[in-house]
Amino acid sequence: MEFRHLRYFVAVAEDLSFRRAAERIHIDQSPLSRAIRDLEEELGVPLFVRQPRALQLTPAGLKLLTECRKLLIRLERVKRMVRNTHALYQAPLFIGVADGIAQPKLSECLNRWRLLAPEVPLEIAEMRASELASALRNEEVDVGFSFGVQDDEAIAQTPAWRYRVVALIPRGHELAERTPIPLAELLAFPLLSCNEDRLPGLLAQMQSIVRAYTEQVTVAGAASTLSGYVTRIATGTGVGLADVGHTWALQRDDVLAVPLAEEEHVTTFVVHKHQRFGLAEPSRRFLAHVNTLS
Repeated sequence: MEFRHLRYFVAVAEDLSFRRAAERIHIDQSPLSRAIRDLEEELGVPLFVRQPRALQLTPAGLKLLTECRKLLIRLERVKRMVRNTHALYQAPLFIGVADGIAQPKLSECLNRWRLLAPEVPLEIAEMRASELASALRNEEVDVGFSFGVQDDEAIAQTPAWRYRVVALIPRGHELAERTPIPLAELLAFPLLSCNEDRLPGLLAQMQSIVRAYTEQVTVAGAASTLSGYVTRIATGTGVGLADVGHTWALQRDDVLAVPLAEEEHVTTFVVHKHQRFGLAEPSRRFLAHVNTLS
């Protein structure tokens, strides 16, 4: 006796029709009828009263139906317990997050993954861009997020998503009444920059934007973190540029995020190490998931 015999029996017993049961469980009627006959021979009792236009359960068939339902429910519970136990001991997917990224899309990406693949846990580590590149090369992390790491033949960088750039100015600044602010006018004021060692990718993207609108800009200093960047702007050190995602993450009353007249963007990249024989299946699935968010 096999579990398939019991499943077939339950289908026929519930439908009281070999034809309807065969359609429901997607097999031909002949092997279904044969399986029920084999089950009856194994048990040594008839399970159905077969009439020309009707099918009825015998008392033994009724009892078997009750017990089969209990068995099948128990089997499904066992399957779930085994799968859950397996998930607890699955190797996690190690994610490196560089540059202090705190964008809503990153949280959305990780939360959706937990719903999509609960059997593959995530381990998240924060680090600098240079540390992320090293961790990828040494296979200490599987996938990373950054505003950009140094070019390296061993590492692949793919745009994950983009956020529009806005102007950051202290409350009470003379440009506060201008909305949107033309970039050329914003860049006439001292501009707060990023530390090249701590935020190389973000610095490169900011410099690319600035060069498109002016040949000369006064740099008011360089911040190493987003919180430090916003704090310096609040104290009047200079004006700044930031992506909309981070202005949502760090809302402050003493700093205004004002739309720009021009449409510029900051790109967040998903990075991973090239593998000679292809990526491991969890990493490949995760990268495909990231692509659905762009």
